[in-house]
Amino acid sequence: MTDQPLIFEKRPDGVAVLRLNRPDIHNAFDEKLIADLSAVFKKLAQDDFVRVLLLTSEGKSFSAGADLDWMRRMAASGEHENFTDALALTDMMEALDRLPMPVVARVQGAAMGGGVGLVACCDIAIAADSATFAFSEVRLGIIPAAISPYAVRAIGTRQARRYFLTGERFDAATALRLGLVHEVVPADQLDATVDGILDAILKSGPEATRAAKDLVHLVDGLEFDGNLRRETALRIGRIRASKEGREGLSAFLEKRKPAWVSE
Repeated sequence: MTDQPLIFEKRPDGVAVLRLNRPDIHNAFDEKLIADLSAVFKKLAQDDFVRVLLLTSEGKSFSAGADLDWMRRMAASGEHENFTDALALTDMMEALDRLPMPVVARVQGAAMGGGVGLVACCDIAIAADSATFAFSEVRLGIIPAAISPYAVRAIGTRQARRYFLTGERFDAATALRLGLVHEVVPADQLDATVDGILDAILKSGPEATRAAKDLVHLVDGLEFDGNLRRETALRIGRIRASKEGREGLSAFLEKRKPAWVSE
């Protein structure tokens, strides 16, 4: 077992990389890894330097979900202990989902149970064509409750009613069709494709990308009424008048790169 289950680095270009590093157990998580992930996400939420977070993992699996030893301990515990433990998992998922900067998932292998939840919480997910997925909880006599808000949002109610109930594995092409991932590429093209996504984000305005992500959270599921029209108008008016907005428009009109793009 590795002594460093999480590897975190910040690159000079504003990309942060968070790597699950438990390849010998398929990057499964327990209560300690959940707490460590939560701590990283909460710290990142306050970090204005980070432009984009890349969530990735070592080994052949992205994440197998729950660690078997952790599940064994919880099976021997009472309902209150299980509730408290599950609350930590839901808090971690929410912290990932609500990060202000874009989050990109690099899915090189199997994502099972809670591992699918991590993918669903990311803004952009790129998968190798060899990756597999499953909401496998029902096969163990439990349910994917903690990840359900993010998974149902990603794949829709109709598809969740199948895959939550069967626990069946599905391939990367199916994950793409369901909307769980955005792109599927051959394994040897995964890194280049992810790098292309990161580069595209870095070419966008740092404040604008955060504001655009927050905008998606705002309008998701809301009725387009007068209140929402006013709020969206306020937001575009505010960012157009901002220093970054003025720079972006000036750069476009002057046919030059904006200040936030490195030469």
